[in-house]
Amino acid sequence: MAVGWRFIAVGALDGEILDWEVPLTLSSNPRRDLSGPGAMNGTIEPEYSRLRGPDGRPIIQEWGTKLFLEVAGHLRWGGIVTKTAYDGPKASIQCEGLSAYAHGTPYDGHMISGALITPPDPYAGKDKNHDGYIDGSKPKQKVPPPPKPYTGPRIDTYDAFRNIWDRIQNRPYGNIGLRIDSHHLGHVLGAKNGSDPWELAWWNNPDCGQAIDQLARDIPFDWIETHAWAGSGNAIDSRIVLGKPRIGRKRDDLRFADGENISAIARPEGMGDEYANELRILGKGEGRKMARHQVHRYERGRLRRVATVTDKSLTGVVALRSRATRELLGRTGVLQIPLIQVINHPNAKFGSWQLGDDIRVQVDLPWVGKIDVWHRIVSEEISADDTCLLGLRRSDSFVY
Repeated sequence: MAVGWRFIAVGALDGEILDWEVPLTLSSNPRRDLSGPGAMNGTIEPEYSRLRGPDGRPIIQEWGTKLFLEVAGHLRWGGIVTKTAYDGPKASIQCEGLSAYAHGTPYDGHMISGALITPPDPYAGKDKNHDGYIDGSKPKQKVPPPPKPYTGPRIDTYDAFRNIWDRIQNRPYGNIGLRIDSHHLGHVLGAKNGSDPWELAWWNNPDCGQAIDQLARDIPFDWIETHAWAGSGNAIDSRIVLGKPRIGRKRDDLRFADGENISAIARPEGMGDEYANELRILGKGEGRKMARHQVHRYERGRLRRVATVTDKSLTGVVALRSRATRELLGRTGVLQIPLIQVINHPNAKFGSWQLGDDIRVQVDLPWVGKIDVWHRIVSEEISADDTCLLGLRRSDSFVY
């Protein structure tokens, strides 16, 4: 185990510290993701008697134990043990961030935003002879027109996000200990005129994790999972930080350049058959009534190439355009550096950036030459050898 690193085992439900120094040997570096749970895998060998509980069972249990990585007194990663395997004295441990708990959990409530509501007509059936007057009225009174339909309450996106997590964590044995930010995004779901309500209903058997992912994809917005010591005790504050709408900022104060603090680069590749500069997206509905949207990004000297994507969950223009634009930006073949490995350096010291930040990447690539492009940090893998692997996407591929 690296100097200053330790892995801490905690009870998933009661938060009790089970072991302060789990002798875990990493098989994959702890990874944090933007708008995702991240992962960490490792092994323990040989068998340690202290890692057994009073009942003789291992204290590290699938969906029963949280593992946290502490580096120099700060919690740098946290998650839930999702899979264990044993081979003689060797135990293999797979972990995912706490937010992975939403995946596979069915949503058992009902939310609807922007439903078209038609009030009951108090005079319905009171003109049986169809003469236009209320039956038996003296003097005769004309039947007034029926009440007009109106749009029902609309839900802020972050209220829907929190509602899903409330349904998960308020169930018996369901509180994984995640605190969700309380502010609003400022974007309400469903069409203003009631023509396209947003709905999440238990009878459609939705998956909570998929519902959360779709919210973040269609609106869109950012979130990250963080962990920190709470006060002076042993309690850990695990939190989902919600962007408004994005997390991170443009980091003009940091520098990432090969030959300085970039020690390795994942080479970009062409798109091949996946290349497209026009995208058509087909949404909800059938025939002529099908929702659709089309975007393009033509480049001088390149032939028109069209890709079609179908997503029957999409109805509104905003969701269709957002999905189509992101899909197209991923297919235009613009040069992107997917991964860089960086060292701890005065240009950008470890801990000086966060997930979601935009950083300027300056590298010199064979065949391509010098590249100077802004990228967003979408993942982070810390290593005990004082290097860090940053997953990147071009900044101009994000739509908010």
